Amino acid sequence: MSVGVQSFRPETLAALDRRHTAEQIPRAVEAVRRHGLELSFDLIFGAPGSTLESWAADLDAALGYEPDHLSTYGLTYETGTPLWKDRRAGRVRPVGEDAELVMYEHAIARLTAAGFEHYEVSNFARPGKRCRHNERYWANEAYWGFGVGAARYVGGVRELNTRDTQLYIRKVLAGGSPTFQGECLGPRDRAFETIGTQLRRAEGIGRARFLEQTGLSLDDLVGDRVRNLVAAGLLADDGAAVRLTRRGRCVADGIIEELMRGNGRPGGG
Repeated sequence: MSVGVQSFRPETLAALDRRHTAEQIPRAVEAVRRHGLELSFDLIFGAPGSTLESWAADLDAALGYEPDHLSTYGLTYETGTPLWKDRRAGRVRPVGEDAELVMYEHAIARLTAAGFEHYEVSNFARPGKRCRHNERYWANEAYWGFGVGAARYVGGVRELNTRDTQLYIRKVLAGGSPTFQGECLGPRDRAFETIGTQLRRAEGIGRARFLEQTGLSLDDLVGDRVRNLVAAGLLADDGAAVRLTRRGRCVADGIIEELMRGNGRPGGG
């Protein structure tokens, strides 16, 4: 069970415009444990007004609950959200990129020292406790999704359910589909998308599996760019697989965007 606490600090929750309070977190954790479920926390760093000290306190508070899994996400200002509007209007001042980098690197150091495996750019797990959905998603393999706003990727088709709860209920009760968006990518686009997802994993992109999965050669698609990024110290290449270096993890989106450039599609994630 992933509990979206985001922060244990009231001032950070207020800055993120979250509805829950810090006092509700222990009750949520108790409910997860009472039902025998494994516990994961979602945390956000880089919130307006946050510092390395406040982020370190959030990590320590999370570890105090002895979770099995942790997801740590740098705050993004999604277009159209209240937080994005506040930023545009100057009511919110974002944390600088250098400060965010320090927070991210602290999370890596703190959580790996606590025995967590950094198995994906934003995800950490105790040994044997990786999230199976994350494993499938970041491998760009098929997965189902059920419920309001759920995404699925089956048979090469990616679909997204409506985020409107009442509309979802009406459509399902009427025997209709709640899907409001979908796409089916061609082989080359799927291959580049696979590069963008698999590179985020600790295992990186295995050449043999990539060829089996996509029908295309990694080196034919992006070999020159991979070599340039290896020379820059951002990727490691042992012949069997290409992986992000520790330095590369800190600029993963930029690296993926550079590799995606060979397909004329934007990177990210």
